[in-house]
Amino acid sequence: MTPGEVLVEGQRIVAAGAHVDRPAGTEVIDLGDTTLMPGMIDAHVHLFLHVGAEDLQTIQESVPQRTLIAAGAAKEDLMAGFTAERDMGTEGAGCADVAVRNAINSGLIPGPRMRMSCNAIDLTGGHEDAIGYNPAQKVLSNADYADSADEIVKVMREQRKGGADFTKIYETGRDSYRNGVFNSPYQYTEAELAAAVKEAERFAGGVGSGKGVAVHATGEPGTGYAVAAGVASVDHGYQLSESTMRMMKEKQIYAVPTFAIAEYFADHAATPERAERGRAEQAYHAAEFKKQLAAGVPMAMGSDVGPFPHGTQAHELELMVKYGMKPGDALQADMLNGAKLLGWGGQIGELKAGYFADVIAVPGNPLEDISVTTKVSFVMKNGVIYKKQ
Repeated sequence: MTPGEVLVEGQRIVAAGAHVDRPAGTEVIDLGDTTLMPGMIDAHVHLFLHVGAEDLQTIQESVPQRTLIAAGAAKEDLMAGFTAERDMGTEGAGCADVAVRNAINSGLIPGPRMRMSCNAIDLTGGHEDAIGYNPAQKVLSNADYADSADEIVKVMREQRKGGADFTKIYETGRDSYRNGVFNSPYQYTEAELAAAVKEAERFAGGVGSGKGVAVHATGEPGTGYAVAAGVASVDHGYQLSESTMRMMKEKQIYAVPTFAIAEYFADHAATPERAERGRAEQAYHAAEFKKQLAAGVPMAMGSDVGPFPHGTQAHELELMVKYGMKPGDALQADMLNGAKLLGWGGQIGELKAGYFADVIAVPGNPLEDISVTTKVSFVMKNGVIYKKQ
């Protein structure tokens, strides 16, 4: 609406509309010709990763060093307009992410409101298990080992004890794409994933279906196993069968495409051959994404930021539009679906009375030009102004 006003008292929005009644003495902030929006939500980030070789970061950098880096990354994301995020694994830093979340919540450092997972969970010899190193050196996995349903549950309990909000599980990997054929071996069975979902529901008091379990899953049959088990989201989701897409629509399980990271890797590949393969895989994913949209698969926005620069991940919205979403649908995937996925539905993601005062401003109209989300000029979180240009 034009014009737009938001009245904030403390941490909450009191009123929003074309004109709002404001008490005498209310401070007025005129942001000029900008569009007010709820703070953006990134459902797939890695605060503990930065540009460079991911595997070497976990070996060469201490956990205290990585925690300081993560604090800086949180600030970069907030200043870019992301006021809520889900960190999908510390990549070997254990539950150090909990300390970052708690420092943000207590006001020690600036950052988004966070959902943390501690380490991801992975098989012995799985996707993140130091593949390619000399086994005699016993290089540690970037995830926590679990090789059965009982071990998954045990690790989940240890992580919740450490302060984790949810669980990330590696369900597929490593991927291959040759001659137009995508392949990704599964890691856990449907029964093993169902045990994780059941344990997550126990933590949540039996409320919800799979809230608290997110999977890295790129292709069938792993994506199908995860959806049948009732996870909260399928992150990456390059390949979903018709039955899997139908179940995701029925169960309201979110796909989180993560196009931005794949583009970055292709653009910064070590060889022309790897770049070509990366772009071909991205094209395959984009074609599958169109099928998922047509099938009514719920979408949430997640960029996988970390291996590419923090604070630049609004580009994911540009790519979601490029590959088939309308700008309005992409924004709803980010804000409305993101809020639900992170467990903050009805509290963030909209400019409404009673919601947390997470407000950003962008130049122009994002419904006409989604790229304006990469040019955030004002950031408020919890009623506190962090950026004003």
